[in-house]
Amino acid sequence: MIGNMKKLYWALLNKRKRVPVLKNPGYCPTCEQDVTFVARNPWLRDHYCCSNCGSIPRERALMRTIETHFPNWRELTIHESSPGDRGASKRLSRECGKYIPTQFFPDKKPGNIIGKYRCENLGALTFEDESIDLHVTQDVLEHVFHPSKVFSEISRTLKPGGAHIFTVPIVNKTKPSSVRAQVSGDGRIFHLEPPVYHGNPINDRGSLVTMDWGFDICRHIYESSGLFTNVIYIDDISNGIRAEYIEVLMTLKPSESETTNAIP
Repeated sequence: MIGNMKKLYWALLNKRKRVPVLKNPGYCPTCEQDVTFVARNPWLRDHYCCSNCGSIPRERALMRTIETHFPNWRELTIHESSPGDRGASKRLSRECGKYIPTQFFPDKKPGNIIGKYRCENLGALTFEDESIDLHVTQDVLEHVFHPSKVFSEISRTLKPGGAHIFTVPIVNKTKPSSVRAQVSGDGRIFHLEPPVYHGNPINDRGSLVTMDWGFDICRHIYESSGLFTNVIYIDDISNGIRAEYIEVLMTLKPSESETTNAIP
């Protein structure tokens, strides 16, 4: 009797898990197909998926932002740090002839090719000055120990008229950004908050969250690079873009003509 009750309980639980929290038809910006978007978990940011390419909302928001502001992106030199294997990363890799995917391998020399990736440290890039049209990062900047160095390096390597287009969880909606972990000169990590890790495609241990960013990230970027950043918020269920922490940020480097015109 007890065994039958357990089976019934698990059957009902599994059935409940299969019932979508959200399901709707729409058009996916990452695979350019008419699809169905389905979420079977209320945390839409990770579970509101495209039925065709498996992309999640932040990937679709980022791809739509790139398409809107840089419609010629296929012709550009695009660097993406820590790309995924689906969604925007997959499309950029497939359709952009000058797409450069990178990962940071601490034991490898920066600039070397490791498998399909180039080894790069965002805080000390080996790219030449003004050599990249678009830097792309997806949920990377909450894991860096020296964000000011990253912002400075991105500015240095961007071509005039280029941009850094990225996602990062803005978790501190009503308060300033805060540091969760720091690193000493000899590599020791000091935790100021209980450690939190996110998934990492090349490291089973995951990536330590070092920053809880707020909207003042735009000020941090300006103070580090002199560049202005726009916060782009898209809520469009027809494109499967609805979730928590869905902001896309775009840091623009003025073109030479814009810089010249700004001089009195």
